[in-house]
Amino acid sequence: MTSSSSPSRKVLSKIACNRLQKELAEWQASPPGGFSYKVSDNLQRWVVEVSGAEGTLYAGEKYQLQVDFPEHYPMEAPQVIFMHPAPMHPHIYSNGHICLDILYDSWSPAMTVSSVCISILSMLSSSPAKERPTDNDRYVRNCRNGRSPKETRWWFHDDKV
Repeated sequence: MTSSSSPSRKVLSKIACNRLQKELAEWQASPPGGFSYKVSDNLQRWVVEVSGAEGTLYAGEKYQLQVDFPEHYPMEAPQVIFMHPAPMHPHIYSNGHICLDILYDSWSPAMTVSSVCISILSMLSSSPAKERPTDNDRYVRNCRNGRSPKETRWWFHDDKV
C-alpha cells in the first residue's frame, strides 16, 4: 500500500483505540529523539517525521513514515512504510516498503510505535552505503496495485545493516 491508496480498513477495536490513545499521549509528552508526530484526527493512520541521526549517512535528512494500525493492534503489527521519497537503504524499497523483521514475523504486542521508530532509525544509522535492495525493481514491479508489504514473504537474512 502506498500513501495514495485507500485501503478498506476495519474500525479499530476498543483495545486498539485505548492502546493508541495511551501511546499518543506518551509520544506527545516525551517523543523519541529524531522523530515528530504530524498531528491528525485519524488515530488509525499516523504520519511520523524521521530525522537522520548525526554522524550517519542520513544526517540532516528528513523522511516520513506512514503507520497504519490494524483493527486488532497491538496483537497485530502495524503496517509501516516510508512515504515518497523513501531513503536509499539496502532494506528499504523505492516504494517505501521496509524489510525489518519486527514489522512482520518478530512483532510482539509489547512493542510500541516508539520502539518501532527507534528500530527503523537504528537500521538507517547502521547502513554503510546508500543503496537499494538488489531485488528492488522486481519487488516494486510485483507490488503494483497497492499490495501491502504485509502480504510479502520476507526473508530476513542480513542483520548487519
